[in-house]
Amino acid sequence: MARASTTTDAFNAVAEPRRRQILDALAGGELRVNDLVEVLAMSQPQVSKHLKVLREVGLVSVREDGRERIYRLDGRSLKPIHDWVKNYERMWNDRFDALDGVLEELKKEEGSDNGDK
Repeated sequence: MARASTTTDAFNAVAEPRRRQILDALAGGELRVNDLVEVLAMSQPQVSKHLKVLREVGLVSVREDGRERIYRLDGRSLKPIHDWVKNYERMWNDRFDALDGVLEELKKEEGSDNGDK
């Protein structure tokens, strides 16, 4: 089965670590391409290549300000990813609650062991 193009699927687009770094940087607000180059310590062509993919899947939008391009995160396109991950939230919460119970028991045992001495 052929792998889906990263330019048509948000899940594949965010699978690339550098693209996630770009999204993380843009979560703080709009940035110019040169700002992203500096923040990510990548070359301008690399940043532009990743921005193109993110733009094509709708994860970022761009506006022009004179000769500069300014990018911003488009959170609406992250919703399918959020919805998918949310399905696992209950499982994670149940496991963390169970771990909290185990830790509380260990603390009680440790406290009773120290009191016996």
